[in-house]
Amino acid sequence: MLYLLLELVIMKPYSLITIAITFLLLNFSVRVHALEGETIEEIRAVQLYSQDALIEMINANTHLDKVLADRCQLVQDIEARAEVLKVPAYQFLWGDMLAWGVCVDEEPARGIGYIEDAANQGLPAALEQLGRYYANGTLVQEDKERAVVYLREASALKNLKAQIQLVELFLAGYGSPYDYEDAYHWLHNAITNDKAQHKKIASYLDELETLMHPKAVRAAKRPMDS
Repeated sequence: MLYLLLELVIMKPYSLITIAITFLLLNFSVRVHALEGETIEEIRAVQLYSQDALIEMINANTHLDKVLADRCQLVQDIEARAEVLKVPAYQFLWGDMLAWGVCVDEEPARGIGYIEDAANQGLPAALEQLGRYYANGTLVQEDKERAVVYLREASALKNLKAQIQLVELFLAGYGSPYDYEDAYHWLHNAITNDKAQHKKIASYLDELETLMHPKAVRAAKRPMDS
């Protein structure tokens, strides 16, 4: 401490002025944010999301809303965990931010690349989103057969949204009949408390059953993981 004080004493005046101005600007910046509706403590309290918490947000489609609610303060941390640490959930989040210009400049091609990286690591939400994008032609060119590939992988990982979309594509004539049994099996064992979704699943199973051999239907009705 004594050494530091001596350093300051012999420092040129303009250096001391520079330090003082820097401190005042940093303090002013924090207070401006506080005046916009947040306390200084709230600004300092923004914590990086755990992988489990982030996956929950992704599955609920609230991940981008959360980044905005946190006033884009974690952009550099998110990028580092996606690009350097290659954490699948953060690759997906960073990709979605880039794809839609959330807190960063919009770069759809680069964003899709990160979502593909997350999919290649087996993140169900990434596989489902890519399948949905290719099925609907969102950001990418429409490619139903490619959509089937992604949605089948996500379905095998128990992603219900993917399972429903996969059967929709099968009923529309896309994909292979050899995959009908698996698709029926997954939906037959699906659990949901959404009444509209429950009714849709029952309807899709009835339609898919008409395209299958009775023996395949019986096999598909086995309990999950049996």
